[in-house]
Amino acid sequence: MTEQLSADDWIKEGLKALAESGFTALKADPLARAMGVSRGSFYWHFADLAAFHAAVLKRWREIAAEQIIADVEAADGEPLKALLHRSFGARLDLERAVRSWAAFDAAAQGTVRAIDRRRLDYIEGLLGKLGLEAATAQARAQILYWTFLGHVLSGAPVPKARLQALLDEIFAMISA
Repeated sequence: MTEQLSADDWIKEGLKALAESGFTALKADPLARAMGVSRGSFYWHFADLAAFHAAVLKRWREIAAEQIIADVEAADGEPLKALLHRSFGARLDLERAVRSWAAFDAAAQGTVRAIDRRRLDYIEGLLGKLGLEAATAQARAQILYWTFLGHVLSGAPVPKARLQALLDEIFAMISA
């Protein structure tokens, strides 16, 4: 690689390594080798490994919650249906990897808890907009989120037609 790397380049490579190989791959040497550079570039952008990990977690939070919410809000049609399609239809390797990391690392665990809360609050708001009372919206948001987490952890791909039927059923159940 002949051009200078940015912190963003390192974060992107970190997210890729995390999704493919897990949190143990988030080290300067293997990332530098994968990018074809010396690890000096890494330390130019990050004071230490902890700073890099914090940047990776921050970016994950942006793409796994804030970007999805922005995309759902910008989409035409029913936001809850758009959220279901976006969440259940996505590749979830990175989600699984971050959740695995959180079992071993307090910072990752804090990030996962924060993103879970953000997602739950957003889902509750969407259900409230459908006219559900606050307590009902809260309960259904939690059930929906548990369903999503089960899907994440199962790792089993679902054929597109079957997924659509399942999402239609989920939407009918939680919006009734």
